[in-house]
Amino acid sequence: MTFTRTIGLGAGKIIQLIVRGLALSRVNPNVLTFIGLVINAVAAVYLALGRFRVAGFIIIFAGLFDMVDGRVARETNQVTRFGAFFDSVLDRYSDLGLLIGLLVYYGTINRPFYVVLTAVVMMASVLISYTRTRAENIIPACKVGFMERPERVVLFIIGALLDRMAPVLWVTAVLGNITVIHRMMFTYQEAKRLEDAQLRASKRVMASSQGQ
Repeated sequence: MTFTRTIGLGAGKIIQLIVRGLALSRVNPNVLTFIGLVINAVAAVYLALGRFRVAGFIIIFAGLFDMVDGRVARETNQVTRFGAFFDSVLDRYSDLGLLIGLLVYYGTINRPFYVVLTAVVMMASVLISYTRTRAENIIPACKVGFMERPERVVLFIIGALLDRMAPVLWVTAVLGNITVIHRMMFTYQEAKRLEDAQLRASKRVMASSQGQ
């Protein structure tokens, strides 16, 4: 067994123990989701102050709540449609709150270029989620693209802990918008494929009715 595999198994057992403890307490999963948002808001304040490493550790702690809320919901049979919606909305608040913290920081130290770069990252973060939601109204699924939320959060944590946010912002801005474009292209292809299939089916029905 590899070292990383051992760490993964150990972390999984710890998370499972936390989930079981929270399940026994009968806490509402939506409360855990909200606590995660509050902790991320604290991290945003530290980002605004330029305390990146502290913010990074706080974001890791907030991520714990993000990992367990859904598991607690399943463990306690409290899975609801609203819960999934609530989790998704608060995730967006968390993501944008952290980036607002960076906006405040770069604005305070008079770095207008990085204010704009952070805004581009904000735009990509919103559109990655939006394109998937809108696409899945017209096609079965749209999960393509690399920069989904877990990847963005991990990159953000790395940038904060290493105090190297600028490279992380560049990577997220570029790959994030590539993900948006990828989803647009994928949706176009899938929608066209479905429309062509419907058209062929309609023609077969018309031909069959004329033959009768």
